Amino acid sequence: MNLDLSLSRALPRPRNFFACLIMVVAGTVVWHTTEQGYRERMSWMGVTEWQQPNPLTFARGLRNHGYLVGWSDIRVGALWSSYMLTEDGNTNIGPRPEFRRDWRTLWPVATDSYSGSGYDRGHLAPNYAMAVTGGESAQNDSFLMSNMLPQKPNLNRQLWQRLEAVVMDYFLPRFGKLQVITGPVYAPLSLNSLLDRVGFVEVPEAFYKIIVVPGETPLAVAFIMPQEVRGDESLKGYLVSIDEVEARTGLNFLPELPENQEAAWEASAGVGDWGLSKVATLPSRF
Repeated sequence: MNLDLSLSRALPRPRNFFACLIMVVAGTVVWHTTEQGYRERMSWMGVTEWQQPNPLTFARGLRNHGYLVGWSDIRVGALWSSYMLTEDGNTNIGPRPEFRRDWRTLWPVATDSYSGSGYDRGHLAPNYAMAVTGGESAQNDSFLMSNMLPQKPNLNRQLWQRLEAVVMDYFLPRFGKLQVITGPVYAPLSLNSLLDRVGFVEVPEAFYKIIVVPGETPLAVAFIMPQEVRGDESLKGYLVSIDEVEARTGLNFLPELPENQEAAWEASAGVGDWGLSKVATLPSRF
């Protein structure tokens, strides 16, 4: 048998090569355009980014139905979750889904990873909010373990839940549309932070939530809540500026906001009339 090992046989024909190249480029453009469209619908004024990127701040964007997550393989946890809320959702939500492992996380975070730790599996993108605004698929995705972080029970079941309820029951009906960015406040990377973990997942010191009313004259309010709370405190005691959240996390929120507007706007603890005094001490829904 004669084997033809000439280069003309081994290399692809130019016409076929260029046809494949065109298909790859076209597919990449379509994917990027579609992905960018999804991200813009979930992140007003740009996707959250680092103020000073370096190798230790590497994070991956995980897109889900209804929300985005910035995932850190070093912290083995989310850095932020971003979602848009609209008032025209369906409040007749289905039963509570089961927790699910997310295959996209580099380190395994199982549904029972928090068992016996004293921490709850705390949602970043909330079950109820995702169900109302995104339907069944978004509600199901909100139970991915990449959307969970260790939260003390008094925080998760009371104070944090009260804030989530105020967002859905009072802020959303009042303003009609909200951009929400929420996530953890981690301690600076150190030996202690590397050891303070539930399984592989680093335990945050606190949690933040930024709520924005998009528009030409946007409104905003932000909170930072520590792990150690009773649960019945006033929400007003945790009111902070966006600048303070950025200082505590190293993140840059709403990066496309014009600079002349950003400086004064992000420095204020609560921009606009949110009527917080009326809802700050409401009891937990559960």
